[in-house]
Amino acid sequence: MAATPEPDSIFSQQNSRLPDDTVFYAIFPDFALNPNTTPPEPSSFQSLHLQILQSISPYTKDYLWQHEPFSLSLSSQSQPSCLCSSDIPHLHGKLRFGDNLDDEWFAVFLLFHISATFPSVSVRVWDNDGEFLLIEAAFHLPRWLNPDTSPNRVFIRQNHLHIVPKHRTPNPSLPDSLRFVINFGDESRAPESVQSAVKSKISEYPERARKNMFSVRVRVPVAVAQVLRHEPCLISLAVEGFYDRDIDAMKHAARMERFAPRGREEELVRVSVRMSRAMYAQLVQQTFSAPKCYPMPDRTDKAAYLEAELGMKIACGFEMVYQMRRREGLEGKGSTWEAYRESLESSGYFEGLVPGSKEYRRLMQNAEEYYRNSSLFSRASEMLSAPVRRIDEILALLHLADDFKGQEVPPSDDDSWLYNGEDELNSALLERQKEMDLYNNSKHKKKQKGKEDTGPSSSSNVDEAALGDIAKTMQDFVHKVSSYKGAEVPEDRNLKEVDLNVDRFIQEMESVMKRQGFADAGSDVDIEEGSTSDFDMDEFEDESDTAEPSEDNEDREDSFLRSYSDAMNEELKTTSLTKSFVRANEQAPKKDEGKSNGTEDMEEDFSPVDVDVNLVKSFLDSFSSQQGLPGPASNLLGLMGVQLPHDDKKGK
Repeated sequence: MAATPEPDSIFSQQNSRLPDDTVFYAIFPDFALNPNTTPPEPSSFQSLHLQILQSISPYTKDYLWQHEPFSLSLSSQSQPSCLCSSDIPHLHGKLRFGDNLDDEWFAVFLLFHISATFPSVSVRVWDNDGEFLLIEAAFHLPRWLNPDTSPNRVFIRQNHLHIVPKHRTPNPSLPDSLRFVINFGDESRAPESVQSAVKSKISEYPERARKNMFSVRVRVPVAVAQVLRHEPCLISLAVEGFYDRDIDAMKHAARMERFAPRGREEELVRVSVRMSRAMYAQLVQQTFSAPKCYPMPDRTDKAAYLEAELGMKIACGFEMVYQMRRREGLEGKGSTWEAYRESLESSGYFEGLVPGSKEYRRLMQNAEEYYRNSSLFSRASEMLSAPVRRIDEILALLHLADDFKGQEVPPSDDDSWLYNGEDELNSALLERQKEMDLYNNSKHKKKQKGKEDTGPSSSSNVDEAALGDIAKTMQDFVHKVSSYKGAEVPEDRNLKEVDLNVDRFIQEMESVMKRQGFADAGSDVDIEEGSTSDFDMDEFEDESDTAEPSEDNEDREDSFLRSYSDAMNEELKTTSLTKSFVRANEQAPKKDEGKSNGTEDMEEDFSPVDVDVNLVKSFLDSFSSQQGLPGPASNLLGLMGVQLPHDDKKGK
């Protein structure tokens, strides 16, 4: 196993790419920022650390985390690589949630709880998306707040979200922002709409955390039952080993040397296993054939076979994790107490005192007491990081199949949620749609109010869109905000327009077309002479730079445009493309029967296309095809401030 990184290395600034499935958090106490006092004593942080762990223990003691439990550790002054702050002492941690997003939001709930229980601390939380709490309140944030302006501005304090305002601190450092939140909390406290949007995600916790647990009845080898009876939290390792298996790990599962050493003679026992819903889904949804050496019951007993199949996946997961960790061979070297004591010495905790002195023994006694108390909360974390040693200790105890017989095993929980999640998904989508509709409506009302305040506006409004205004609005939209970067939301910007020299463009196109024709008509001698495109282009560029505009050039341009247009019309004549446009004389009387075919062709060829009518028609067709759902037509019209009414009569 690779060497375990130091606690601070997870925040290393050199690691610009944060993992996609990990949430990071940091807790800054007020006494660490007080400039009028000496640096805080380590005992102050140790006391705060233990109090925080005790406050969250009722919520976490029975919760099974997907990969690793919620944990906190003290920052180390000797390692200035912490992304939170290398100068401000604090508590920090990380939590890998994997595929279980409930773990991330449960961690956010715990951080809000900590901020409410300890009003003199400020909390930061982020993941690979940055300030992901702001994403939940995206429709309610001020326009100036974006990923570029949000660093060092977002905190949790006293159970509220705080955003340091830009007009007070244009480019704040972390200490500046923390002091602002402490001293001017009323100004930094986010609006209620933002608070509600964020807290709605954690309003169901901790009840949702309890609902996330799932109990299932399985049949497993005695060794697996023994391990889970002593350490139920190790189920997360078994599921992870099974779900993330590779070819090398599969070789160990094929032999089952540790958890089913007797092969098909191994006896299976029925037990109830507790796991998260995400773990259960990862086990059930993957097809996996049992190893040849594994004892599986006959398929005729469907209930027993399904229980044994799920238990087989758990047993194989345990086998793969155990063997891979043992083979890597770095587990269990040294002790966590020794590592902790070394960190104290390197950080100057003993202040250069002579070992054995009275003050040294006092500090050592305090450190030992703190380690014992904090170890109670970090035990699960240490066990998951070093499972081989603990599994060996458990299996060294006497365990027999009779120990698990005669026990009443409750039936499995209902797993209909795994197959009937459509209603929940639709409900979540409807909530998002409501937020978007409210946001769009408020934005349109502001625009309409702005138009009324600045003067008379057009007769169209949000509810009644005049179709004749769509074409004009589209033209204004393109001319005002369209650039080589694409269409953008209209706002006060100094966009540089693309400077296109039409005359120069036509000359270059004409020259390229002529050279192409010359090359096609050239002889073999011309090819052998080795005239290259590079030479031709250089020659053209020299001529074009020195050439003066003349009437001959204009005649050639007109001739080129006419020939180009005729050739394009000739190509399109045999297609149905021309019929897809509405022309200016669409409603004109029918042609006289006495006209020749040539005249009819000319009239058809030179009938101008009504650009505005085609534009409106295309918008209406696209909007209708959306059937009331969000789409490109409604989005683009929304950018232009136009909202078409839905066709409520459709389908009646």
